Amino acid sequence: MFACTNPSQKKAVLSPEAIENVIAAISAKDSFNKTAIEKGVRQVARLWLDSDGNEDDFVRFCTENYIANPEEKRQVFLKISDYMEAISGNFNEMSLQLQRHVHEATGPLYAIDEQFAAYNPATHYSDDFYTNKLAFIIMLNFPQLSLEEKDNLGTDRLAWAYARLGDVFTERIPAALQQAVASANSDADVYIAGYNIYAGNLLDKNEEKIFPEDMILLSHWNLRDEIKADYNTGNIGLDKQQTIYEVMKRIISQEIPVEVINSGDFDWNPYANIVYQNRKEISVTAENTIRYEKFLNNFKAEQAIDKCTNNTYIDRNFSESMEISVEEAETLFREYLSAPEMHKIGELIAARLERNLEAFDIWYDGFKPRSNLNEEKLSNQTRKLYPNAESFRKQLPSILLKLGFTAERAQYLADRITVDAARGSGHAWGAAMKGQKSHLRTRIPEGGMDYKGYNIAIHEFGHNVEQTLSLYDVDYYFLNGVPNTAFTEALAFVFQKRDLDILGISNNDPEKDKMNILDKAWQLYEIAGVSLLDISIWKWLYAHPEATAAELKEAVIRLSKEIWNTYYAPVFGLKDEPILAIYSHTISYPLYLSAYTFGQIIEFQLDNHLNGKDFAKEVDHIFRLGRLTPKQWILQATGKPLSVEPLLEAVKEMK
Repeated sequence: MFACTNPSQKKAVLSPEAIENVIAAISAKDSFNKTAIEKGVRQVARLWLDSDGNEDDFVRFCTENYIANPEEKRQVFLKISDYMEAISGNFNEMSLQLQRHVHEATGPLYAIDEQFAAYNPATHYSDDFYTNKLAFIIMLNFPQLSLEEKDNLGTDRLAWAYARLGDVFTERIPAALQQAVASANSDADVYIAGYNIYAGNLLDKNEEKIFPEDMILLSHWNLRDEIKADYNTGNIGLDKQQTIYEVMKRIISQEIPVEVINSGDFDWNPYANIVYQNRKEISVTAENTIRYEKFLNNFKAEQAIDKCTNNTYIDRNFSESMEISVEEAETLFREYLSAPEMHKIGELIAARLERNLEAFDIWYDGFKPRSNLNEEKLSNQTRKLYPNAESFRKQLPSILLKLGFTAERAQYLADRITVDAARGSGHAWGAAMKGQKSHLRTRIPEGGMDYKGYNIAIHEFGHNVEQTLSLYDVDYYFLNGVPNTAFTEALAFVFQKRDLDILGISNNDPEKDKMNILDKAWQLYEIAGVSLLDISIWKWLYAHPEATAAELKEAVIRLSKEIWNTYYAPVFGLKDEPILAIYSHTISYPLYLSAYTFGQIIEFQLDNHLNGKDFAKEVDHIFRLGRLTPKQWILQATGKPLSVEPLLEAVKEMK
């Protein structure tokens, strides 16, 4: 494990008197900003190393580089913004190109592709900025504010922009540690992107093939989506769902044979865990712990950074990145999972299915308008419309027109977004400077984009619209983006909900609003439990930092069953189900799942706000707010605080 600093980078010894004298000297020039001056000087002092200079150098640096004149400070800020946009944008472009073959379906993947994808060109960026002291100039004049101080900035846009610049340099993390994180993340991403199950080779409990011969399902996304798609296909659908769940349990336990991962050379009965070649049983090798080794690699890489920040990755992810404490998140998730309304919805689903609930019914999809539609017919329509990535890209303006954007705005947004065929399930990669395009990636089979890929594409398109609006149309570069990933997920969900409208399929069901509420409530019930498990696993790892992959596997399965038994067993009538542990995000997107939970909470509030309003105009306005804190963003966007109560109240009021 790397040390946070090397022997030549010892923390400088600065006397309290020297620090106080610097604060007093600068305050004499700028008496109106003493609090900010003290913050800036102390932040510089905390990160100053022997290699940066002695105490006299520190004093000289602070007194010479503090900017007292407000107009000069504003002009300097604008120049820093331009410089940093150029740096971030070009680093983003390099990473995009280095990871292109890993993320896009460009043909066979070679070891060299994975090695280049793991390289992070920005790893020395922070080191360089401390060495040339630009980082110190920034933190001296634009110090980091606390979350409470940010929440009190109100609508002062320049103050918000200054505050976000203050968040850029807050710790000194060596390049080697940053590269280790990038490598672990890339390795996990490659592993998940290639984790396909050849459904056409699966055998059900009767040793029969029940899936289309050419069906290939990425774990866990496509496996889950196939379960969702099978709710309107009778007993054969239930058989498919049960078979897929057996596959999931083998993946979680790592009893899955390596021979059937990303291969169609063998037939596999996941119930008995028997593999056949030419109808003869063959000996196989269990995956064992590889899934959990990838998880552990991410943990160790992030844990190495803890020494540089004096806090854990859990806190960095929540309190710093999301700007919501992990305690707040857990409390919110547990309160929602315990809500009696979940029993009401569970009983309704069982009645609609005319059977007892099974564990995979956490993905029940029967409340959506498309649940009564034949997915194969939908896929035939989407394949014809979008045979390849380029055809979807050309239709982006038309899609936006259908969502209510003017022709001019639709073209403006579409010109800044491009579409790629994804190797994995798909994602949205945003631009980082004006002039670049955001990338929409979704899986597009050889025969064209099926409905699953289209549904994901509309979701990712929502991300791309947010990414474009909050970069190109925000007033200050350092306010580009949204408060955290949950807020971009919210718009992605809002877009995804309208996927059938875009296809010209209208829903005249008088109960559609009721169904929409039930769907949102059940989706949130699912993802809140998974997010709670994600947090619980990371807490367990910090309590057991020397754990092996085998021990982690046991812990994940145990924790998933405990959360299931607490919050789901009372509704489902089933105990000890491990289903929450199947999510691929836990392997390739560390602690990201909570963003989906908050995203769905925000989506409900956002959707309620948009109801009856000009959709395009409101979206255009709201996502120009940029990267405020979550509390301020939701208030300025909708006029109401972030809460699950509106959704629970909506369920209570239904008859």
